[in-house]
Amino acid sequence: MRNARVAVVLGLMIAVALAVGLASHEAPPDSPVPSISNPGPLGLKALFVYLQERGRDVSAQTSSLESIPSGTRTLIIAAPQAQPITKEEVSSLERFVRGGGTLVYLSPHALGIHQPGMEEWLHIVSGALPGTNHQGLASEWVDPAGVTVDVWLPAGPLRDLSLLRVARDRSLRMEHEDAVPLAGLGGAGVVWRWGLGQGEVYVTAGPDLAENRRLELLDNLRFWDALAARGPLRFDEFHHAVVTRPPLSQGLWVFIAQSLAVGLVYVISRGTRFGAPRPVRVERHRSSREYVRSLGWLMRRAKVEAELLPELDTGLRRLMHERLGIAPSLPDAEAARLLEETCGVPARDYLDAKEDLVRTREKTPIRPADYTRLARRYALLERRVTGRAGGLQE
Repeated sequence: MRNARVAVVLGLMIAVALAVGLASHEAPPDSPVPSISNPGPLGLKALFVYLQERGRDVSAQTSSLESIPSGTRTLIIAAPQAQPITKEEVSSLERFVRGGGTLVYLSPHALGIHQPGMEEWLHIVSGALPGTNHQGLASEWVDPAGVTVDVWLPAGPLRDLSLLRVARDRSLRMEHEDAVPLAGLGGAGVVWRWGLGQGEVYVTAGPDLAENRRLELLDNLRFWDALAARGPLRFDEFHHAVVTRPPLSQGLWVFIAQSLAVGLVYVISRGTRFGAPRPVRVERHRSSREYVRSLGWLMRRAKVEAELLPELDTGLRRLMHERLGIAPSLPDAEAARLLEETCGVPARDYLDAKEDLVRTREKTPIRPADYTRLARRYALLERRVTGRAGGLQE
């Protein structure tokens, strides 16, 4: 009977090891890969689904770019880092553009590492940093890591556009004589156009224009609407997939390690105790209230009320976006009006709380009592947005 139990335990361990091995290839939920299958902040799934819902002809390129399907009007290459684009593929892209196609190349943030072939063909070099600018946004907390750039030349898909939202960590330059910067800030260009044959190439400093986290900001979405309106649009997904296989020696060492672990468990299970089992110690853990009080004491000692105040409004706006569809980029007055229409919270309640927060933030120093008062007001608003306001009073 004891041997049967040991066999069952070993079988369960092997089954768990196999399950972990099969699941290890899945992408993490917050993957940094700008793929149309990535729903995280840095992915492009929102753009792909949006264009599909709008009835646009969009698809994925899951094979080499040496063969681009006929009828493709626009091809988008979004900062691939898993596989380099080969010289043969670059030649195919050049034929595609000269024949009248449109290529949109969202370059990786780090030049000279992942796609040397594309950078050599397009003559891309790093540019100056664009700096910080929150023009057109309701608050600097909507996108603190981004910068608003101006559309210098409203041509092609940038026609009738004025402001774009991108990352502020880099810009680029195209050193082709006939390449033209279309958007940027100061002396930093982030969107370039290069006419080639009957087609054209658009190059951007990173995939920021298409990312899920910035897609709805300013005129970013209108840029993609204009491209999709031209005809069939394809996203390159082939170069986001890593084609690697572990060497035989690595698999052999993993098998040996698993065998040793199983053997160790078997030896321990068959071993003899050195004495009678001791009684189990009963441990009394501290209550949750003690931990909350300790955390409050620590926060008061750290004097971080000034840094935590903006998070109150940011958290509420994020909740309004998730529950009610009220975009964080809307002005406070418009967001308050929509809040009143959707869940019955008076617009004045939210605006008064926001005015109280701004007024309190200008004080020096900020007292813990002020932060407690504001935290309670915003907690009440959050509970009313989620429909759980019955258990909390002003």
